[in-house]
Amino acid sequence: MAGGVTAFSSGDSTSASLHALMGLVQDVGRASCGGFKGPFKKDCSDLARRIALLSHLLEEVRDFKGDLRVLDEFSVNSSSCSCLVDLKVVVQASKGLLVAADSFDAKISQEGAAKKIAFQFQCLTWKLERALKNFPYDQLDISEEVQEQVDLVRGQLRRATEKYGGSLTPSRLSRALSQPLDKEIDPLQSRNRIIGSLHVESTGSIDHEVTEKVEVSPRTNSSKGYGSDQMIHRLERRGSSSASSEICLLDNADADDGENSSPKNSEENRKPSSPVIPDDFLCPISLEVMRDPVIVATGQTYERSYIQRWIDCGNTNCPKTQQKLQHLTLTPNYVLRNLITQWCVTHNVEQPTALTSGKVKRSDGTFRDVSGEIAAIESLVRKLSSRSIEERRAAVREIRSLSKRSTDNRILIGEAGAIPILVSLLTSDDGITQDNSITSILNLSIYEHNKGLIMLAGAIPSIVQVLRAGSMETKENAAATLFSLSLADENKIIIGASGAIPALVELLHNGSSRGKKDAATALFNLCIYQGNKGRAVRAGIITALLKMLTDTSSCMIDEALTILSVLVSHQEAKAAIIKASTIPALIDLLRTGLPRNKENAAAILLSLCKRDTENLASLSRLGAVIPLTELAKSGTERAKRKATSLLGHLRKSKQL
Repeated sequence: MAGGVTAFSSGDSTSASLHALMGLVQDVGRASCGGFKGPFKKDCSDLARRIALLSHLLEEVRDFKGDLRVLDEFSVNSSSCSCLVDLKVVVQASKGLLVAADSFDAKISQEGAAKKIAFQFQCLTWKLERALKNFPYDQLDISEEVQEQVDLVRGQLRRATEKYGGSLTPSRLSRALSQPLDKEIDPLQSRNRIIGSLHVESTGSIDHEVTEKVEVSPRTNSSKGYGSDQMIHRLERRGSSSASSEICLLDNADADDGENSSPKNSEENRKPSSPVIPDDFLCPISLEVMRDPVIVATGQTYERSYIQRWIDCGNTNCPKTQQKLQHLTLTPNYVLRNLITQWCVTHNVEQPTALTSGKVKRSDGTFRDVSGEIAAIESLVRKLSSRSIEERRAAVREIRSLSKRSTDNRILIGEAGAIPILVSLLTSDDGITQDNSITSILNLSIYEHNKGLIMLAGAIPSIVQVLRAGSMETKENAAATLFSLSLADENKIIIGASGAIPALVELLHNGSSRGKKDAATALFNLCIYQGNKGRAVRAGIITALLKMLTDTSSCMIDEALTILSVLVSHQEAKAAIIKASTIPALIDLLRTGLPRNKENAAAILLSLCKRDTENLASLSRLGAVIPLTELAKSGTERAKRKATSLLGHLRKSKQL
């Protein structure tokens, strides 16, 4: 087997598929080390890099001590026997596509060939993300670190899919894939390249297997009015609007048949929907225009937030070159940032900021001159770095006041560069300065763009330190800040890995009433991400939640039930909930709780007890049948459904 993977002792088909898949991933990784060429160089490099990153996932699957047949229960396609097979099909097709795209020559290729290859990149990118989405990570005990890495890859794939033209619905696939391939082949000069088999999900249970051949001939695309390179750029850079996608992906498929296209259509297709963004302006990880480009040790440039996230996940190699990073210093690329700004102004492209030439954009699209306010705020920001404690105190107090008043102020303070200085003041020995700094950051985080600036400033470790050792008021505001920042999905991963969850659980145990509510809100949001659920359980969250359920004076039963409803889907959390004797407390709520509490308690009990004879027996023993019967008759609609389902499971368990 290619790739030299150690053979499995088991001869079953699942192990064989895993063995083959690991070999394919290694093959793709080796191919990427040699680099790619031609018009599809960037597409090949991106796809190969993302596939190579899956090696860690597959190694953990290989080392799994349980039954690998669990993989047979999860599949994207109803006609496929295993999610592992789904993934293998995509990687196999990708390997073939990389070979074809790397050797593609626009000068001798048949018309339409470039478009077919670009469409294959779109299909495989979309399909790979879907395959990873359906992988049974929890059942295979995949580590949180590897899950975070896979989440990063999935995020890249989703953004790449949008760049190619968006998700592939069955109707779009049907139209695009039903176009006939060219049949006129020059027997002396043309040759066939198999791009590879691609399974595409359709409506119903049919799984279409498409094998596309690219016939390469010396004909040119002059009759079409545009060359292959132009088509590639248009496919890579077109806007996200559905109209633009239809022109590039579907309508041009009809034009590829030759006489069906008209000069008028060619002219329309040639018109760009938006200016072509130079590749150097795009972050290799996010594929988006960079706002804060930084240079890593290998000389490559990335958007700061994305490369910082890459490093925070434990990676020490350059994502683009795969070379070892000799150091982790990120150096601002001011020259490139200025070039991007100039390009945006020249092409009338909105820059990633709400402040332009001393004016703030209003909600109605007009602009308000704020040059006077900018000068005053910039003066305040300078005072934040003053050697005088009193001057620093006064400045940060005024920043706190301004940031509370309006969105415009939050924009101006963020753009004036206050956030990195405020983050540095979080470690101040002066309690007043520390308190005003964390509250200012909380206020600033309300504006969405400032969330990114706060993360870029590396604020999380300092916020966690405040959460651990600050005054009760600063702890409350630190917890509220973590909640605000965690509203962005990618931040949930970073915050969870920072050590914030144990500090939040401690505040949930021993904080003030407001502190407990702030901690509960932040923990609920962080635990939406699967990788953080285990962290919360290991930090002792179940004990705190049980105390909240049984202490009627705490007024936090709603919060406790809401967090439990999120955690109960996680196997480690489920075991901890049962071990903590939470079931009796939930049954009590079925009897005495408010309608909303009864509903949530029934939902949690259903998750804990269905298909678990021991827990179902506990329910009967503890007298849950009577309150469940009453709830099935008179509860909310959701409560009725949950109670009825749970009663059904109880009846079945007694018949066994």
